[in-house]
Amino acid sequence: MSRRRLIVGAGALGALLAAQWRAAGVPAVLIARGAALEVIRERGVTVRRPHGDETVPVDVVGAIDETEPAVGDSVVLAVKAQDAEQALAAIAWRPLAGGGAVADLPVVTLQNGLSAEAVATRRSAAVVGVSVGIAASHLRPGEVVSPSWPTIGVARVGAATGAGAPFVEAVREDLARAGFAASAVDDIAATKRRKLLGNLRNVVEVFAVDAAERDAATDALRREAEALFARLALPVAPAEQGFLPVEDVPGHVPGRLSTWQSLERGTSVESDYLVGELVLLARQAGTAAPLAEAIQRTLGILAARGGRPGSAPLPAEIIRAERKVRA
Repeated sequence: MSRRRLIVGAGALGALLAAQWRAAGVPAVLIARGAALEVIRERGVTVRRPHGDETVPVDVVGAIDETEPAVGDSVVLAVKAQDAEQALAAIAWRPLAGGGAVADLPVVTLQNGLSAEAVATRRSAAVVGVSVGIAASHLRPGEVVSPSWPTIGVARVGAATGAGAPFVEAVREDLARAGFAASAVDDIAATKRRKLLGNLRNVVEVFAVDAAERDAATDALRREAEALFARLALPVAPAEQGFLPVEDVPGHVPGRLSTWQSLERGTSVESDYLVGELVLLARQAGTAAPLAEAIQRTLGILAARGGRPGSAPLPAEIIRAERKVRA
């Protein structure tokens, strides 16, 4: 990975990576679209931090062809899980300078859920998966709130394919230079299952719940997921000790996670790739994950109707389960 990192997606993670790598002297190009492209092209990426705002000029283009991709580049997939297939389909077979296609380049997947590595492997041989823990928020084009400093997040890096293994250390080093506490893992799938358990709060907090209801419902969902993984003999990485410090950023309300942010912006939500992953696994095995299914269905309908965070009650199945947890 001696040349450039081609970052696909200018949301919280993609835009922040572009800014961090620019500051660290790591060659990178951000591929954005729509309002994000216009804003970042005009004034750069604005990163709001506890100690003040920074605006960082970054290299940004509207399509991967504009980067003139070549052997030695790598693709860093920074879109949400629900957008991974479309994003990779749009770029995989674009030509490389000197011959070949973008699919010949290493692909780094940064998504929540369990599906992005398979999506990437459908077209690319060298795939490196990354489980990312970050407190960043993105509510306006070209602007990211990053409340952790100087370590901006946690990253666990592992090979998703055999051909991806030679690139793991380079990816880890890149993320460390970007400000992540980055380490290599042997089983990225098990690590992402652990991350999925931690992401279940995302799909609960968007309902009309108080803190106690949120925590109890999240715990009920997590217990169902853990039982499903055990039943299917799918390994889960051990829970990690410690936490990422999060400080106050002036003018920002903390604690809103990615699904809440998406629903607030009126964009697609990733619930089909969080609780939906559990529903898929259960159905494929001839069993069920009723709590995950209830959340997925209710949240999907809410998003499709343009509903706002906090505008709908928890599904009845979850209410019964969370009351058992609290009893």
